[in-house]
Amino acid sequence: MATAAVINRIETLRNPEYPMIVWAKVYSSDGYVGLGETSFSPDAIEAYIHGDIAPYLLGKDPDQLDMHWDTLGRRMKVNRGRSVDASSVSAIDMALWDLYARRNDQPLYQVLGGLAREKIRVYNTCAGYSYGVKVSGGWKPGQIDYRPEQPYEDYHAFMTDAGELADSLMSEGFTAMKIWPFDKYSNESNGQFIHNTELEEGTEPFRKIREKVGNKMDVMVEMHSLWNLSSAKRIAKSVEPHNPFWFEDPVPMDNIDTLAEFRRSTEVATTASETVATRWAFREMFEKQAMTICMLDISWVGGISEAKRIASMAHAYHMPVAPHDCVGPVTLMFSVHLSLNAPNALIQETVRAYNNTWYKDIVDQLPKIENGYAFPPTGVGSGTNLIDKFLNDPQTTTMNSEL
Repeated sequence: MATAAVINRIETLRNPEYPMIVWAKVYSSDGYVGLGETSFSPDAIEAYIHGDIAPYLLGKDPDQLDMHWDTLGRRMKVNRGRSVDASSVSAIDMALWDLYARRNDQPLYQVLGGLAREKIRVYNTCAGYSYGVKVSGGWKPGQIDYRPEQPYEDYHAFMTDAGELADSLMSEGFTAMKIWPFDKYSNESNGQFIHNTELEEGTEPFRKIREKVGNKMDVMVEMHSLWNLSSAKRIAKSVEPHNPFWFEDPVPMDNIDTLAEFRRSTEVATTASETVATRWAFREMFEKQAMTICMLDISWVGGISEAKRIASMAHAYHMPVAPHDCVGPVTLMFSVHLSLNAPNALIQETVRAYNNTWYKDIVDQLPKIENGYAFPPTGVGSGTNLIDKFLNDPQTTTMNSEL
């Protein structure tokens, strides 16, 4: 075991090229550093980490992971969804676990309890290069920032020729993909109604996929919690003949009874939810059998501590977990570690447009993904570090709290 040490520095990093992401580093007095990450509301998150979390953590024993989470998490037990405090605790918790694994010279999956499998199946979320955390100033459902010079504009591709996109993904070994062709129709009605012609047009990509590759490709339907119950049901009925793998976040996560009613309305799996934080919110979802597959985002749910607990709770309900990633390279690394560790992990999200471009501009290692599977990261801790080019970028800013 590593010698006794204390936390002596907490650092946050940001860069305007990735406007929604905050990275967090936790330093120990024996020279080790742990890395975490979260996203959205970056100004508030950075302020929360240095104003609320750092005064508590500085000088503490870095190995007391459960105690630190419980102390910090008391403020977020009433949260159902992603919030500034939940995201801030998530980033710091990730950094603490990374630090713990590095101080003990072990990969993260080992200190979580070891490998439950040698590899985990992945699916490709068909986002483009400038989607989600790469967008500043707000996001509009169905918005596409199309860059035709790029080879992986998967968002545009599924809206124009989803069959060819499926064929392209299969050529790289993927056997599962996620698309969201209905989002744009929610804008005019605020998700309260979808017209028959919109249903027909939104269902077209699924028909094209089946015509091109048959049932060789599993297709997830992302609904982004944009729809009321009746509209979500109509979308589901329209897509069901094309054998989707799951319906994800079909309704807002503020009424679990509504989610449960949606689940009962379809034989297709209901997946929820990356937008939900803490085990207390997931407990209600489990008890009401509101979903079929448990999805969580490590960088929003309360960190790897809470993600591990929720995965274990899901296992007690004979429910698989499918960790989310469409937010950053550090979150992807942590998610792969959890997916390889949790006995009830089903599949891991990944975004080839990110993995092949801007993720590589931030970190030195990404998971090995081959023939539709992700393999255990090498090295200690999460297995990745911020690269010198990113750290030395004049636009990269840091904020520090120290003993």
